[in-house]
Amino acid sequence: MKRRSARFGGLWVAAVALQVVAVAAEGQAHAADVRPNVVLIMTDDQGYGDLGVHGNPIIRTPNLDRMAGQSAVLSQFYVSPVCTPTRACLMTGRYNYRTRAIDTFRGRAMMEPEEVTVAEMLRQAGYATGIFGKWHLGDCYPMRPIDQGFEMALVHRGGGIGQPSDPPGAEGKYTDPVLFRNGEPVALKGYCTDIYFTEGMRWAEKVAGEGRPFFLYLPTNCPHGPFDDVPPKEYAYYRQQAITADRFPDRGGQPIPRNMQADTQARVYAMIENIDQNVGRLLRWLEEQKLHERTLVIFMTDNGRATPGYNAGLRGNKGTVYEGGLRSPFFAYWPGKLTPGVASDAIAAHIDLAPTILEVCGVTPPPQVRFDGRSLWPLLTNAAANWPARTLFFQSHRGDVPVRYHNCAIRTPQWKLVSATGFGPEALPEGGPRWELFDMTRDPYEQHNLAAEHPDVVSQLKAAYDAWFDDVSHTRQDNYAPPRIVAGSPHERVTVLTRQDWRGAGWGPQDEGHWLLTIRGGLRFDVKVLVARASQPRTVHVRVGTLHLTAPLAAGTTEHTFAGQQLPEGPQTLYAWVEEAGRRSGVRFVELHPTAQ
Repeated sequence: MKRRSARFGGLWVAAVALQVVAVAAEGQAHAADVRPNVVLIMTDDQGYGDLGVHGNPIIRTPNLDRMAGQSAVLSQFYVSPVCTPTRACLMTGRYNYRTRAIDTFRGRAMMEPEEVTVAEMLRQAGYATGIFGKWHLGDCYPMRPIDQGFEMALVHRGGGIGQPSDPPGAEGKYTDPVLFRNGEPVALKGYCTDIYFTEGMRWAEKVAGEGRPFFLYLPTNCPHGPFDDVPPKEYAYYRQQAITADRFPDRGGQPIPRNMQADTQARVYAMIENIDQNVGRLLRWLEEQKLHERTLVIFMTDNGRATPGYNAGLRGNKGTVYEGGLRSPFFAYWPGKLTPGVASDAIAAHIDLAPTILEVCGVTPPPQVRFDGRSLWPLLTNAAANWPARTLFFQSHRGDVPVRYHNCAIRTPQWKLVSATGFGPEALPEGGPRWELFDMTRDPYEQHNLAAEHPDVVSQLKAAYDAWFDDVSHTRQDNYAPPRIVAGSPHERVTVLTRQDWRGAGWGPQDEGHWLLTIRGGLRFDVKVLVARASQPRTVHVRVGTLHLTAPLAAGTTEHTFAGQQLPEGPQTLYAWVEEAGRRSGVRFVELHPTAQ
């Protein structure tokens, strides 16, 4: 396992060896003589109300509705308000502020490579590990899924298809996309969600045939936008429906937003129905392969819905710390092992997934791993007679360093304290946060602010938050320093620097960012720069340390290669831009191709 043996030395190896011996000798705690498989499905930007089982009368999700009815359900399950933080919490069992993954772009959607993922721990215990879909925790070594415990990865880059990290010529292609199989681009036929499930089942069938248990992670990028490439048959159906506010039930919470757009909802629903079809296909496949009785299947979402629409009465959407931004379905499907119905209304969260999966699989984490979450297996099996009360914390916003009290929520079994300052980088209001307090046992839709009536509760929860914020902010030295991409590693043939991971700029056509690298010594690089087409001649620039490369670009030219360059080694910052008539703008990509010395 890359670098873990060095990091943990004999302790890691010994711990894993003991785990494997225990597995072989005693079997698994939750499957008599065969180690169980785990399938984790997580959709992107699907709202709590985007399911028939949650009261949506228009969307067609018969397979997910049936799965919910046959699953152990956690009714108070939480995630982060945006995707990268949820994915870091899920993979590590730790709050994402411990992992350096604190935003969704500008180089802050990269997870600290030294974090130990659930995939790494399972793989060390003999599991086959595969991801098919969206990773969004780093596109370059050492942060790719294949560097973080997945032996098989078929993923898109960045935060979604249709973003600046799309490969040239494949921009925005949900249909017939170019994906990356274990780091190498591959053009595939079909709709992206269909591909993930088909490829994932094909891989799982292969490894199961080899006698290996598997962890199959299916994080779809749907129904995340853009919405111009959606399943056509399903879209045609929803375009014929009257998607208007009066069609949805009044649950006594937030009304349907006035700015709901019927066509956008038709497109979102088409993508979700396609997900539902694939979930049904997966469950049937498990039965056909006779794997269903030894496979736990979990369904959840990464954050709240991204577009205005029906949200089962929950307040807020993606990016907010109200329930509509944080609440996720949680269905745990395991025929013969888990009793269908609401297993628990105890509060639970994404940080609980890693310890839960490890317990299900009978794998003990090494002593160096410190989870913030706890295994949900006692809740799922109705064995949590003395489940201890807990406090959960959620915070996400734009920017390079978390700001105390900015866009945060503190949740106990009864109370929820909210500072709803929004996902943007804006400072707190003058005078500090404007706290809202909700009694979630009586006001699940967050309609009545009780902060003035219960200042003692506000004070207690604020103190708990302060202790949590101080703790997660001091997990390591330079806790919020962004990870560095390693160029020249033998584990990555070409390092591709995209706008997803650059620092200091957004994604606008005139924006100009830079990349934080660690450059391996003893190599030369062909530095290939890709730029947007322009009608006028320009000059392209690359600067690393004291090395400054320039070359003319003729009108219409979209790339230039600086061959055989000796880049300064060690921690470096790489800048690349084009200049025309004194105006500068950032490039599209920089590719670093190592060559012989």
